[in-house]
Amino acid sequence: QVQLVESGGGLVQPGGSLRLSCAASGRIFVINEMGWYRQAPGKQRELVASITTGGSPNYADSVKGRFTISKDIAKNTVYLQMNSTKPEDTAVYYCNILQLRTNYWGQGTQVTVSS
Repeated sequence: QVQLVESGGGLVQPGGSLRLSCAASGRIFVINEMGWYRQAPGKQRELVASITTGGSPNYADSVKGRFTISKDIAKNTVYLQMNSTKPEDTAVYYCNILQLRTNYWGQGTQVTVSS
């Protein structure tokens, strides 16, 4: 079994920054891809950013130039640096990893952008 533990969510003012972290533990063999998704109230879950092992990051158009995804393979951890936040970034953010064609999800962390 694989466990994902997210941290770093909270309340931030528009234009502010937050850094989300997600640490994977358990039966980790080969992580193929790590990413962040988000789900706002009344909306479907959507991809925010993802990164493959050794590959280039991929971003949703809505966050390009503002968010940065990075990973520390040695720690099995993925990060999401959120800058220039907007109210429309408010959502529950979920960590995701793909290992050997199986997706694993974190429990989610709330991010609220509001003044």
